Amino acid sequence: MKESGEKHKGYVEIPSLSEENEVDDTEINISKKKGEGDVLKDLMKTEGTVKVREALKEYLKALKTDFTLGMILPTKSTVGQELAVERKLNGSTMQFVLQDSVSPIGIKIPTVKILMKEMFASSAEELYSIFTTKELVQKFSKCPALIDAEKGGRLQLFNGCVTGEYVELLPPQRIVMKWRCRNWPDEHYATVALNFKDMATQTELQLELKGVPVCNEGDTRQCWQKQYFEEIHILLQQSEVNTK
Repeated sequence: MKESGEKHKGYVEIPSLSEENEVDDTEINISKKKGEGDVLKDLMKTEGTVKVREALKEYLKALKTDFTLGMILPTKSTVGQELAVERKLNGSTMQFVLQDSVSPIGIKIPTVKILMKEMFASSAEELYSIFTTKELVQKFSKCPALIDAEKGGRLQLFNGCVTGEYVELLPPQRIVMKWRCRNWPDEHYATVALNFKDMATQTELQLELKGVPVCNEGDTRQCWQKQYFEEIHILLQQSEVNTK
């Protein structure tokens, strides 16, 4: 706030952005943390929303240009293989992998790899169990869940918004699973690897997602940060309070 110098923290959330829909119709949610600053929230809902939509138009325009250039069309010799494309963006190199769909006759979509790290105040065993125990998953997700934590077992979270299958389980060190969001292209899965690094009083969770659709990179990061990490932190804090 320019006059008072006060600072307020809030969020701009765009639940579903698609080049198939008009940007002017895109839903934009504005929220802020408790306290003063309602005038700032109201301003973001009016003039701020206009500015956000203007930026989204430029973003989608740039996205189409950047990912159309250099796209490699599949040939008979490349069917069943992964095709890598490197693009130079703002001086840094980003790599995108064009993965085959389930059927060789489908289309290829550009994907990215996401790497994230988070520290948790728990043992590796406790954190591992939070991802593999139905009751604990339901506590942090606040929704009914299907958790069949064995190789080939299914998982379903957040009212079916996330589904997948367990590929590898090595307690309490590593979990690998096929993972997808409901709004991704049909039958397209990312490979998610969770590595639990025990560090005495804390555990470092190393997350690697391979094969995330480029257009879903932002909301996938937000899903893991807010719906997984932040909610697990809250669950661990509640557990600590209950044990005292």
